[in-house]
Amino acid sequence: MATIEFSEEQTMLMETAVDFCRKQSPIERVRAQIEQPQSVDPAVWQEMVNLGWTGITVPEQYGGLGLSLADAVPIAESMGRHLMGSPFVSTTLATQALISSGGEALRERWLPQIAAGTPASMALTEEDGNWNLTEIGSFATLQGDQLSLTAKKCFVQDAPDAGVIVVSANVDGRARLIAIAADQLPPGALTRETVIDETRRSYTLEVDALALPVAQLLEGADFAAIERAALLLLSAEMSGGLSGVLHVIIDYLTTRKQFDQYIGSYQSLKHPTVQILLSLEACRSHLYRAATCMAQGNATELEAALRMAKAQGSEAFAFAGDRAVQFHGGFGFTYECDAQLFLRRALWCQYQFGDAAYHRNLLAPLLLDD
Repeated sequence: MATIEFSEEQTMLMETAVDFCRKQSPIERVRAQIEQPQSVDPAVWQEMVNLGWTGITVPEQYGGLGLSLADAVPIAESMGRHLMGSPFVSTTLATQALISSGGEALRERWLPQIAAGTPASMALTEEDGNWNLTEIGSFATLQGDQLSLTAKKCFVQDAPDAGVIVVSANVDGRARLIAIAADQLPPGALTRETVIDETRRSYTLEVDALALPVAQLLEGADFAAIERAALLLLSAEMSGGLSGVLHVIIDYLTTRKQFDQYIGSYQSLKHPTVQILLSLEACRSHLYRAATCMAQGNATELEAALRMAKAQGSEAFAFAGDRAVQFHGGFGFTYECDAQLFLRRALWCQYQFGDAAYHRNLLAPLLLDD
């Protein structure tokens, strides 16, 4: 079994991210940002760019820092802790797709722009919500040196701000990836979705026979690498969210009195709170074990570690969000209560790229078969 290790870079990034997100994403600003057209204030995004976060995994020859995806975990975790909305995760996933599957021409075109602060996004989810990324209804046909793309994708995050969107489609019977520049999308191609997590900006992308140069077809189609990256960053968000909602719970239990006693003294509230704390420790352990496996290139244990992290985080965060709402009593069911913001984030993360049952089903043969 892999040990859990923190690199010097991870430690520095964690300290910076914790301080940055605490200052830039207090709960009042989170609520105010919900009413804005973008998931993050452009000035705050620029500060993230200045810190080098958009270029963490971009190789140095393209203007990035050339670090491992594991080094992005402390940032995603801190954002989850403070419910910060931003294109960071979607941009990092698109970066991984270009690194793992893109040819040199596409890398040279897009990676320097991403490192310099251009957001990017991924369009992977079909209308049927299939979590198998290679089972795709969208399709593209080759016509000489042109592609004709017909697609309808859901949950495309921060799409209007993205300079490039990496879209999955069937091409000649194979699941492939296509990089679409923002200025190539026709008017009306993006429609804002109403999703449970209001800190997100999620869109439906729909195109019919969109003509694209065949050069925008990525050379490879490493959907496994994309899924690994998504599971790691989602698990990081859930770990951070667990920490954040636990803080909300403890703050309320140690300030609210009933019958002249703090309600945190009652066992019916105390025991579930301890359970949430234990689940947080388990979630972080799974998360950083998976990050360690990824940083070490330990492919043998990586898939199992990621699926355990996602399954653990999905259930633990949803339970904690639900308990937070319940513990606040009647107030907990109102929009003014901060607990519901964490529950919304938990439910979003729970069903992105597979819920706990889905991952445990895939995990069983990894752990039990010879």
